[in-house]
Amino acid sequence: KGCRTDTALDLLAEMKAAGLQPDVITYNAAISACEKGARTDTALDLLSEMKGRGLQPDVITYSAAISACEKGGRTDTALELLAEMKGDRLEPNVITYNAAISACEKGCRTDTALDLLAEMKAAGLQPDVITYNAAISACEKGNMPDIALELLAEMKGRGLQPDVITYSAGISACEKGGRTDTALD
Repeated sequence: KGCRTDTALDLLAEMKAAGLQPDVITYNAAISACEKGARTDTALDLLSEMKGRGLQPDVITYSAAISACEKGGRTDTALELLAEMKGDRLEPNVITYNAAISACEKGCRTDTALDLLAEMKAAGLQPDVITYNAAISACEKGNMPDIALELLAEMKGRGLQPDVITYSAGISACEKGGRTDTALD
């Protein structure tokens, strides 16, 4: 992954050196490469550079940058980017919310993760397995087994198939919350 990230960044530098101006799509690809290569600071630098060149980030840009922050353990920055995105009148999509909820899960911000899940549903977006996994994992970290189990039931009620991650997070939430009777059911 790191090799591909370096290659993508080398190509971006080569493009600029040739006098070509990167556009939003080019920056999105570079920020996404940084996200996949766990290069959070570089992703944020590219976002800043992009704005400095007068380019308007789009939903894809913000989603990739928020995801880079999630992978880099930068929960507050991820949430700041989500707020900035909304301030720019861009509507977050499922991918954006998944990245932000995952950032909250990794940053032990359970209440914020659950608020984002509620906000997402209020906006008419349908949570997917990734959304529920992140929210249930956040409940596990926040010692909220009852809410984790409610989310698991809700997920099934929406016709989504829980996976190994879902069940592992649910079981762990029960174990940490002293609900071993439920974890074994």
